[in-house]
Amino acid sequence: MAMLRPTYMDLIANANKDVKEGEKPVVQSRYSIVLAAAKRARQIITEEPELIDAPDAKALSIAVNELYTDKVKILGDGN
Repeated sequence: MAMLRPTYMDLIANANKDVKEGEKPVVQSRYSIVLAAAKRARQIITEEPELIDAPDAKALSIAVNELYTDKVKILGDGN
């Protein structure tokens, strides 16, 4: 089984990169990353336009890369 790159730890760090010290992180668990990637993959499958150029890539790979490249953001509770 091949591992997806970036890893979930890379995605968590990227999602929380703008959080200031003392603030609650936007993403605190792998579960949040999995939910966000799955939701975006379902959108792509149902004909939502892809935000990155990835010919022949599967919807989940596209979703993960969109999250990592900040084309899609995970919003915290207050947003």
